[in-house]
Amino acid sequence: MSFSHRFVAAICLVLCCSQQVTLPHWGASQAWADESTQPVAGLRTNTPAVYALRDVRIVTAPGQVLERGVLVVRDGVISAVGADVPIPEDARIWSRPGCTLYPGLIDGFSELAMAPGDRRQGAHHWNDLIRPEVRIADRYQPDLTLNASWRSQGMTTRLIAPTQGIFKGRSALVATGDGAGAASILEPDVALHARLTVPRGRGRNAYPNSPMGAVALARQTMLDANWYQRAWATFRTQRGVSRPDQDVSLEVLGAYSGSGKLVVIDAPNELYALRADRFAREFSLNLVIRGSGREYRQLSAIQALGRPVIVPLNFPKPPNVGTAESALNVSLESLRHWELAPENPARLSRAGVSILLTRIGLPQSVSLLAAVRKAVQHGLAADAALAALTTAPAELFGVADRLGTLHVGKRANFLLTDGALFATQTKILETWVDGRPYENIPARNDPAGRWRLVGQRGKPPLFVDVTVAGEKLSGTVRRGENSAAADATTAVPLLRLTAAGDRLTAIFDAKVFGQTGLARLTLVLFKKEKLSGHGQVVWPDGVAEKMTASHDSRARTRGGENREKPPQPAATQGKPQPVLEALRYPLGAFGVLRQPERPLHVLFKNATLWTCAQQGILRNAEILIGGGKIIAVGRRLRTPPGTRVIDCQGKHITPGIVDCHSHMATDGGVNESAQAITAEVRIGDFIDSNDINIYRQLAGGVTSSNILHGSANPIGGQNQVIKLRWGALPEELKFAEAPAGIKFALGENVKQSNWGDEFTTRYPQTRMGVEQMIRGTFQAALDYQQRWRDWERTRQGLPPRRDLELEAISEVLEGQRWIHCHSYRQDEVLALIRTLDDFQVTIGTFQHILEGYKVADALARHGAMASAFSDWWAYKFEVYDAIPYAGALMHNAGVVVSFNSDDRELARHLNHEAAKAVKYGGVPRQEALKFVTLNPARQLRIDQYVGSLESGKHADLVVWSQSPLSTFSVCEQTWIDGRRYFSRSEDLLRRESVRRSRTRLVQKILASGEVMLKPGEAAPPDEQLWPREDVFCHHHRHGNGRD
Repeated sequence: MSFSHRFVAAICLVLCCSQQVTLPHWGASQAWADESTQPVAGLRTNTPAVYALRDVRIVTAPGQVLERGVLVVRDGVISAVGADVPIPEDARIWSRPGCTLYPGLIDGFSELAMAPGDRRQGAHHWNDLIRPEVRIADRYQPDLTLNASWRSQGMTTRLIAPTQGIFKGRSALVATGDGAGAASILEPDVALHARLTVPRGRGRNAYPNSPMGAVALARQTMLDANWYQRAWATFRTQRGVSRPDQDVSLEVLGAYSGSGKLVVIDAPNELYALRADRFAREFSLNLVIRGSGREYRQLSAIQALGRPVIVPLNFPKPPNVGTAESALNVSLESLRHWELAPENPARLSRAGVSILLTRIGLPQSVSLLAAVRKAVQHGLAADAALAALTTAPAELFGVADRLGTLHVGKRANFLLTDGALFATQTKILETWVDGRPYENIPARNDPAGRWRLVGQRGKPPLFVDVTVAGEKLSGTVRRGENSAAADATTAVPLLRLTAAGDRLTAIFDAKVFGQTGLARLTLVLFKKEKLSGHGQVVWPDGVAEKMTASHDSRARTRGGENREKPPQPAATQGKPQPVLEALRYPLGAFGVLRQPERPLHVLFKNATLWTCAQQGILRNAEILIGGGKIIAVGRRLRTPPGTRVIDCQGKHITPGIVDCHSHMATDGGVNESAQAITAEVRIGDFIDSNDINIYRQLAGGVTSSNILHGSANPIGGQNQVIKLRWGALPEELKFAEAPAGIKFALGENVKQSNWGDEFTTRYPQTRMGVEQMIRGTFQAALDYQQRWRDWERTRQGLPPRRDLELEAISEVLEGQRWIHCHSYRQDEVLALIRTLDDFQVTIGTFQHILEGYKVADALARHGAMASAFSDWWAYKFEVYDAIPYAGALMHNAGVVVSFNSDDRELARHLNHEAAKAVKYGGVPRQEALKFVTLNPARQLRIDQYVGSLESGKHADLVVWSQSPLSTFSVCEQTWIDGRRYFSRSEDLLRRESVRRSRTRLVQKILASGEVMLKPGEAAPPDEQLWPREDVFCHHHRHGNGRD
């Protein structure tokens, strides 16, 4: 802190209306002590607890200001506030001219780490990540040093939540005073806290070990909690019913559905915020989103949720672009985030989102106020910032009757500042918590200026000039009858000039003063009406000359300035200019400003149409689309007025490519591998609409994709079919008409033979065990269905528990969910077909099916379809018998065959994969193209909507520069639902836009002077922690899908 602000602090702290008052250090008032259950030890105290602060500017609430008023505190409560409030006779009085009172700040979120085994006693949940019974109120002990740090930043209250788990436990609202633990807890159970992912570093053996597994467990647990309440109600009302197991975790959770109690769910990014809302709606939870600072990226969607957001202020350091080489490793997304993140609070506030602010995530070197001031400088209104730290958290946490404003009857929690709270140089002088003042800035006197030192030896006075530049002091000393005379003499530099507290010391060469050696100066500064001091000069001869010092405030010198400006409001300081570049979705490269328009009607003419239907290949033909559908295909079509016409002379048009096996566009981990059966897991919970591979695959003509769970389990998770609507939200990517599906797997992956020697305990470990596992699970699902039928008929006994895993398997048995099974060897394929036949289930597809050519007749008889690789083989032992002719051989046997990618890069040229069916096996060209259009659509049971160019189907089509089976062909346009999502000509313009944006942002970072990130300094964002491929297959290794 500069000495000038210490000087202002001194004035605000020391000036009293009648006398200087020393602030006492007291405990709780007697009124509070009488309400305590703890007996008084020793003499009872009766410390006066009535205080009046007058002549002070009072901000009673955001936007409500008394320019000069009085605030009276009695027994820790505000008893009066106003412009003409009478001061009680028993009050201690402080006059605070030039100072401002603000309501005490409330930090909307902080955490308290606890030992992993803290709650392992008692009847708790079987999974160690389900811990709702944990209560901060049972464990909180004030940390006096930490509380002092919070108070120095203006925090009088903070919310403390547990750190660990999916359901982490319940938070408490605590005061930052030095009271005992029980007295510090204002609200013991404010909210239940959750995080819909798993902790970093959780191993493969612990369930869940993926974000999508965490959501599945959370959903199942909420269902179990609701069942638990019904089961106990049945037990208490029906005789002869077995007693349910006791489970304190489920008992706690059961109180939250539909109750209105707060549930705070962490959202590590903007997509998690949308997931948290879906989860909350499913279980009727009163949701508060703990934000990530990235909410601006989907502001409209976040606004539409209508949920409060706890907003962090840990704005990122600039990426390292210090050299041309390091800049190459920096994504456009991270550059834009650095620029836009400080505007996040302002954008949320302007959008009408209720926000709370928190310092969590800030390094210790950055204060809360510094971060808030940065947000204010980037557009957050000062009143909105104050509300986010006072009234908003008070109302949300149910303590608005006690906290948040400076009104009569509320706790005496407030700040005393020397200026506008969010002005850059303003200091918090005192923080009052429950009526007790804590001094943040000890009163110090500012030595800057000219001092006149009068000695007792009859000599002319000494004139000492002190200059302060930040924390550095410099000065001179000279002698003269008066100031003017002194200026005419030689100035001697002060050496080792130091100010410690109110003591100023220095040494100087005494030669000019007639002595040889160094003289030592000591002054003790104090202030009554004026700043003055007393001390001595010890001359080289050992004689100590007593000095009385007076201060000339008109001659203050401060880094070359004669007059110091008071702290200015944040609005008048060097305010950064708002970001003018329009926000794109997604934020990184090739994002779009808005969804592409859908013209009423579009006619593509003079094209070669590969209809993949009865019409075959039509040359010099036309296709008319409108309303997102194909209206007509043929020649000389009649067009409505205003139809947009696209001349495709020399071009070829095909149906949009459908990829039947992909793992892109999901950030949920692909595999939930800890258990053999994970049918409860849903890929659809983790669709990543920001994945750049969506755009890259659009550039290869892909319009629909089947996003599958990995191959770690005999029965894995549920798949999600999407359309590649780049720039849309995750839920808007989902192919609404696609039926449900699920991933099964056979072979090396599921029996863990290629996982490593440490993974040998999960059943099954053999192919025989895999078959038994599937058979046993099917039987369990049949038993599950029977239990529900029996109970619904009689309504007697405990109600069955909803089981998400067995519900998904029941849908398979009922033909409502299609199996897509990872497979290689013929013996396993036949074993699964026979198992399915026993349960009268028809499989959807065998995936990979590299030995399918050996059992093509069995596949055809069963009605199985095959989604294969075109020509991959020998990448692991169980695929040694793969051949590139397999697709053609199965096709010729009557099996519906598709070629898939199972790889983000390969999906960009699936048209080339289709051409391999012509090369290897002589499949006719249109039939070969069906391998990536109509056939995968049939396998996903969406062929009535996509896969061919026929009237009434979705307007999903691709314009190619020449034959789609040519390796020289280029995708020029990709249309989905009658909207053009990719255009090669627009892509070239986007590349230039990306280049310009990168150049501008790199220059802005270089000019900012901010310290850049060091290599490895920043933790990767949550979505980059999880694989975007099936790590148990070994045929692909690519990046993380971000740019």
